[in-house]
Order: sequence, then structure tokens, then C-alpha cells
Amino acid sequence: MGTRLLSEQLVKKRFPHLRYVRIHTPEKHKATIYAWNEDLNLSEKDAESLQRYASAYLYPYVSYQVKAYNLVQTDNVPLPQDIPEAVVQTAKRRNLNQYGIIEAINRLFPCGHLSFVHYDAAESLIYFDFHADRQLQNREKEAMYKYLNEIIPLGSYCEVTFY
Repeated sequence: MGTRLLSEQLVKKRFPHLRYVRIHTPEKHKATIYAWNEDLNLSEKDAESLQRYASAYLYPYVSYQVKAYNLVQTDNVPLPQDIPEAVVQTAKRRNLNQYGIIEAINRLFPCGHLSFVHYDAAESLIYFDFHADRQLQNREKEAMYKYLNEIIPLGSYCEVTFY
């Protein structure tokens, strides 16, 4: 499954001279790869190579574009957030599927149970339900969304209904 963290790791491995790499989902079915080399530059050759690589080897259900890293601010890309190592390791699993996503969230939030409801392919929206043993605080709900956004595929969004 093509998560942001796995995709960034694959890009860095394939293009080790690119020092700064950030991938972001700006809208459904799309992802933007921001990159710079050591000299804070993205050559046209690197941009073309990165575009070809992304289209051929990264998550196939997404349309990729490549931009210079300095456009992260211009495009209002959120800053990378601190996330638990368990989320990082889950996001980097090549065999990640809906069951792995649910398992990871249920381990992080033992006060309830996350379940998959359905995927709306046209909207690139994954629906989940979370049945809690107690009332969740807003910060817990925000954390769950933050973690889910790291472990769902690029180009997708999620919606959680809390019970």
C-alpha cells in the first residue's frame, strides 16, 4: 500500500542524492513530490526521472507531479508531525492492507475498536467506525486522524464515525 512514509523512503533509496523529499496528497487521487538535492535545487533531469519513477513504481492509483522543495510553503503543505514509531513502522510495511491499518489503530487506541466500513473510489475516501468504551477527547480523535492519514494510501482521505 503506498503510504506517504513508504513512498518517501522508496524515493530516497532510488535517488540518494535528493536530500529533501516530501510527498503530500493535495487532492483525491493525486500526490505531489517535493524534492531538492544537496545544493537546494531540483534539476529538470531529476524532476523528469522522479516523475517517471513515481508513475512506474509508486502507488499506481495516484497521479503524481514533481515540484521543487521550496514550494512546500507556497502550497501550504502541513509540516511533518511527530508520530509514534508504531505508526511509522506500520506505514513503511509493503504488505500493509486494511487489516494492518485497523490492527495498528486498535493497538494505539485500546479504549475501543476501529472497523472498516467502505471505500468510495470516486471520492478516494475510506470510511471507518470507531466504537469507544468511553467518550474520546478531541485530542484523541485528532491524533487518530493524524495516524490514519499516515497509514492510508497516497491520494486518499478518511472519515471516522465515533460511537
